[in-house]
Amino acid sequence: MITVVGTGTGAPLPAQAAETEALLAGAGLVVGGRRHLAAVRLPDAAERVVLGPLAPALDAIERYLEQPGKERPVVVLASGDPGFFGVARVLAERFGPGRLAVRPGVSSVAAAFARLGLTWDDAVVVSAHGRALRTAVHVCRAYPKAAVLTGPGAGPAELGAALAVGSPRRVLVVASALGDPGRERVERVTPAEAAARDWGTAVSVVLCLDESRRLGPAARTVAGPPAGPARWALPESGFEHRDSMITKFEVRALALARLGPRLGDHVWDVGSGSGSVAVECARFGAAVTAVEKSADGADRVRANAAAHGVDVRVVHGTAPAALDRLPADDDPDAVFVGGGGGDLPAIVAACARRARRTVVVALAALDRVPAVRAALSGAGLDCDGVLLQSSRLAPLPGEVTRLAAANPVFLLWGDRPAALSEGVPQ
Repeated sequence: MITVVGTGTGAPLPAQAAETEALLAGAGLVVGGRRHLAAVRLPDAAERVVLGPLAPALDAIERYLEQPGKERPVVVLASGDPGFFGVARVLAERFGPGRLAVRPGVSSVAAAFARLGLTWDDAVVVSAHGRALRTAVHVCRAYPKAAVLTGPGAGPAELGAALAVGSPRRVLVVASALGDPGRERVERVTPAEAAARDWGTAVSVVLCLDESRRLGPAARTVAGPPAGPARWALPESGFEHRDSMITKFEVRALALARLGPRLGDHVWDVGSGSGSVAVECARFGAAVTAVEKSADGADRVRANAAAHGVDVRVVHGTAPAALDRLPADDDPDAVFVGGGGGDLPAIVAACARRARRTVVVALAALDRVPAVRAALSGAGLDCDGVLLQSSRLAPLPGEVTRLAAANPVFLLWGDRPAALSEGVPQ
């Protein structure tokens, strides 16, 4: 058996220290960080492996297990809870879960929320340790309560720099050296303040809180982020709009199906108008940037986002030039392009060059369909589309009903082939 001991936060041994000491006394191989190995007493005959890069440690465990006569157990000492973004996963993948005996510890996430007196069954936890930071940034934008497990190049400074633009009202709580009475620090800073500091190597976890939304205790049945919206393709009456200049719900339904907004995604809504598509994507948990050329339209998008309790970053500007102002290191996963005009093909081409997965375009003019298709295909996307024609039930005098035809709309989309088989963006 391989016994994995979660040491919790700070302390070299968990609360059941006597039991852990007995395990170590009988161990033939002990794997752990330098501070863990230095803090425990080991039998002279026990082999020691410092847990740095995982591959050498896993290879050492495998060699030990394959040697004849090596009957003394393997003990792995790991910080926090090894079953929560921890070493238990890779051990199970390599050796099978049936060979593991896991003794959990208190995770840094649980400890950090406890220091603030906040529950965390409604928090989203995302790891940026050894992963791209973009997913963590998008999760922090989309949800009011998130915890980010940091790593080299993806710490409080980098997270703060990404959130300082477009999400300045969020608060970052940086928890360092949790569990160490002499060094533990829990500090509340703005994203800009976090970006301006050197935080060193002792950071345990960063909490990202939007205190304009509810963070207090509430009865929960399912842990994690709220479930997806019970309804989507909301009626036009659910949004403030001008002169019916809004993507109709029938079109929005198919557009959302093709965009596939999800947790960790970044979606652009270009030519946002009322922001109905932007708001609906945000309701699915995506981080959303809306580009709108008119000042009153940009204000309308902000108002609709606030009314639905979601965060949408609004950029006031005219595409395609306004797209150059969007961060070059955070290309969108999906883009919706609405509106029309002679610049539509150029806008679509600019979006298609940067989209990681999908571009969806709604347009009314038949004459512009070939140019939009060419723009999508020219960027290497697989292009398809439909003409949507719908008629809604409408009352007539005498308690009878007629069908009222809506204007036909072309919906075209282009998919980047390799992206459709990928999981949540990393």
